[in-house]
Amino acid sequence: MTTIPLPIGLVQTAARHHAAEDLDAFAADVRRAIGEHPDVRLLAYPELHLSGHRPGEDPETVMTAAAQPLDGPRGRHLASLARELGIWLVPGTVYEQGPDGRIYNTAPVYSPAGERVTEYRKIFPWRPYETTASGSSFVVFDMEDYGRVGLTICYDSWFPEITRHLAWQGADLVLNLVRTPTVDRAQEVVLAQANAIVNQVFMASLNAASPDGVGRSIVVDPEGHVRAEAGPGGEEVMTDVLDLAEARRVRLRGTAGLTQVWDPFAHDQPPLELPLYAGRIDPERWRRGARP
Repeated sequence: MTTIPLPIGLVQTAARHHAAEDLDAFAADVRRAIGEHPDVRLLAYPELHLSGHRPGEDPETVMTAAAQPLDGPRGRHLASLARELGIWLVPGTVYEQGPDGRIYNTAPVYSPAGERVTEYRKIFPWRPYETTASGSSFVVFDMEDYGRVGLTICYDSWFPEITRHLAWQGADLVLNLVRTPTVDRAQEVVLAQANAIVNQVFMASLNAASPDGVGRSIVVDPEGHVRAEAGPGGEEVMTDVLDLAEARRVRLRGTAGLTQVWDPFAHDQPPLELPLYAGRIDPERWRRGARP
């Protein structure tokens, strides 16, 4: 598959809130970011950027008040904004009122045509502090001309099964939307590199700025090299241009020209039982993933 380089913009910023006037302010933020970085084709914001809570507010109350169906007024506003600017827009995550009546922490994705092309519901809320329902699907989406992108949200990055499945589904880039104000951001930065290395995939871990997060957003290439890193705490727009085809080239030639994690099995090797999952790795099925 022939692709062209993808200019991305990762907006490390503090959260806005769920009121209508904040959606208008968010639109102004997006227009300003694109005005300053007109080449950016994919613009992303941190976890719960549009569903933040102010000091002293009860998060549960905010969650209930902010939750909307994805095709509600908020979603229509975001789709229109993506169409107006002709960009791929990941507006962080939002509280979604799901069709089953439960509230999810969900990352929607809008195309330059103003369509919601997919949405990812956080599989691993940070229990017991986060009470949203858990998602149950691994989500990737294709960006025509650029490559395939997978989605994770914050704590998901601690569970290697998620990034591994996204890479197996052919993701060239995994976008991890984060809201971490705690000292374990240091570990998350390491996890971004580790997930990139063991899956041979670009990783972009986008954290919120103070007071909602401690920053240190990071972009890592498929061999684990840090391409860009934002500063601690403060607001900034971190940009990069990613040749997503590099992930496929690394899988073919091996990390550092050596390690080929998607072809580790002998051709006559039997399936490997996985007691933890009550399942197995089938070498033939493994080989069919993460291919050009």
